[in-house]
Amino acid sequence: MSKKTTYLFGIFLTIIIGTLFYCYLCDNCHCFPSGEATTEDTNTVVLEPEVIPATRNAFAISDADGDFNIKINDNFNFKTSNYSILEPLSTEVTSGVSKLKDYLLANPLKDIDITGYYRNDETNDSAYPNLGLARANAVKNYLIAQGIPSKQIDTRGQLNDGINPNDANTLFGPLKFGIITLEEGATDDALVAACDAIKKNPLVLNFNTGQAQINLTAEQRQKIADISKCVDKLGVKVQVVGHTDNTGNADNNMALGQGRADFAKTYLVRNGILGENIEAMSKGQTQPVADNNTEEGRTTNRRTVITIN
Repeated sequence: MSKKTTYLFGIFLTIIIGTLFYCYLCDNCHCFPSGEATTEDTNTVVLEPEVIPATRNAFAISDADGDFNIKINDNFNFKTSNYSILEPLSTEVTSGVSKLKDYLLANPLKDIDITGYYRNDETNDSAYPNLGLARANAVKNYLIAQGIPSKQIDTRGQLNDGINPNDANTLFGPLKFGIITLEEGATDDALVAACDAIKKNPLVLNFNTGQAQINLTAEQRQKIADISKCVDKLGVKVQVVGHTDNTGNADNNMALGQGRADFAKTYLVRNGILGENIEAMSKGQTQPVADNNTEEGRTTNRRTVITIN
């Protein structure tokens, strides 16, 4: 090899080595074709989905003014967007309820206060203003069935997005319990006023007999909540009266009105008002409140009126 050739080869080799070294140090030079590996390893970070553990509230009740205190790791459980208690209840919960009953019966000036929780992303298909109140009323009815007087049970609902279901959409104990001590002879003026308002301005529903669901406004939901509380605290009864327009036979309309009243009663029972406290009857076409000669009037007359007495 001549000196000239050796000299040229050295220059060529220097260029190659320099180019490779430059590409190695440069991050954005695109020296290598797409898809070919470089000498630098690339680390890809894969983020695992966040796992939110299910909330599990204990069945805990204590009396700050007495000696009652229980805490049970199980509780009343519900499916999301539902207000029916999941069965079966644990033996620990039923035993706790029995102790609560004995305590309340021995202390008639004490009430059990039940707050039902609900999430903002749940669907409320109950007749109550919110799903938490519906859950609290479901527990109330269970307590009544176990012998606890309805007058000694208070219910309320509260938004709580901190309660998390499990993968099967079960909420474990979306509730809070407390004991309230009342003053002897005290009256709930707000409740009395709400019950008087129902008597003066009953709940009126317009729907077709046999439809699967009654769509309620926020005002109507509140009226049902008030009616339920009036029944529990004051011992009043619910009266459900079905009415029709004058189209067709009077006897058939009487039966049609009864069907509407029975449907509304079933709806109320399903939403936590005990059937023994509800009287369903029909007035048929005998008590119109609008002109039956117009379609608008007939629609108004096809109604179910719910009140207390």
